[in-house]
Amino acid sequence: MSSRRKAMRIILPVFALALAGAMHFGGPLEPLPARIALVCLAAVTLVVTVFVVVHHAEAVAQRIGEPYGTLLLTFAVTTIEVSVIVSMMLKGANNPSLARESVFSTVMIVCTGLVGICLTLGGWRHQYQDIKRQGTSAFLAVLIALSVLTLILPDYTLATKPGTFSTAQLIFVSALSVLLYGAFVFAQTDRHRDDFVFHVETEDGTGEIATSASASIALLATGLVGVVLLAELVASEVERGLIAFHVPQVDAVIGALIALLVLMPEGVAAIRAALSNELQRSLNVALGSACATIGLTIPAVAVASLVTGRDLDLGLGQGDTVLLVLALTISVVSFSTGKTTVLTGLVHLVVFVAYLLLVIVP
Repeated sequence: MSSRRKAMRIILPVFALALAGAMHFGGPLEPLPARIALVCLAAVTLVVTVFVVVHHAEAVAQRIGEPYGTLLLTFAVTTIEVSVIVSMMLKGANNPSLARESVFSTVMIVCTGLVGICLTLGGWRHQYQDIKRQGTSAFLAVLIALSVLTLILPDYTLATKPGTFSTAQLIFVSALSVLLYGAFVFAQTDRHRDDFVFHVETEDGTGEIATSASASIALLATGLVGVVLLAELVASEVERGLIAFHVPQVDAVIGALIALLVLMPEGVAAIRAALSNELQRSLNVALGSACATIGLTIPAVAVASLVTGRDLDLGLGQGDTVLLVLALTISVVSFSTGKTTVLTGLVHLVVFVAYLLLVIVP
């Protein structure tokens, strides 16, 4: 079983890239059933390959050390989201709100859905779970600052229409986001590392990693390209289907799908850590994803917008703003005592259900 799993981890990145290339350059299939079957195959390949890509990132991470390994894993996963958003922004008609919806969905899914599941399952198994308040507070401070600067502030600027930044404002906010995230990474991996590190005796799958560092890097790069191309194709097909069925808020649904794709591997890791009574590690993975998404995705999308001249709408609507503020507020309250329970998780899940309802029924 182990040898078969290793073989699949080598084959899947290559297969994903080959399938994406065939779909991209082969043109659309005319028979609808064949087209649906091909999209389903691409979606399944996409999901499985995401986990394989993360595995190879972890394999390289173990060889270069934990601080740099954590960054590599974060950058690898965030690269997927940035590439998909930028490629869909530049494809076809101008789509100024896709980046906003994807980033907003990531924050909501992390702070309410993923955190809620981790706290609920961990609290159910262990009753009380401890966290390091210093590290968690640092995560939330960065997340709140980035969220407000990029998703709420554009609604109140006066230089351009509501929801947008002027060129100077966009460059300034993007630079602040990168600097703040960079300072946070320095604190997490060097200056205040003890506030975030949770020592664990064993890691899932550590003993199965047998590929060389160069092979893991090559497979990581191949898998990332394949995942990005497949994600763009699947998302485009889903978007086309939603438009055909006259589904409201197509961008919100597509943004949520992109966020779920990016968060899937790290979400599984976070839930496993919570079940193992390693809640701090779970929060490091979950909240770290949200911080990286805003700190890196918004600047990258801003650069693409400025280079291509396409509009970028970042300001949230009133309902989404209320949900975002609510999610961040309950996160601060939940982690203020240093202990969490099942009830804490259920509060987050209630807000997550409300978010899902408003995506489907705005």
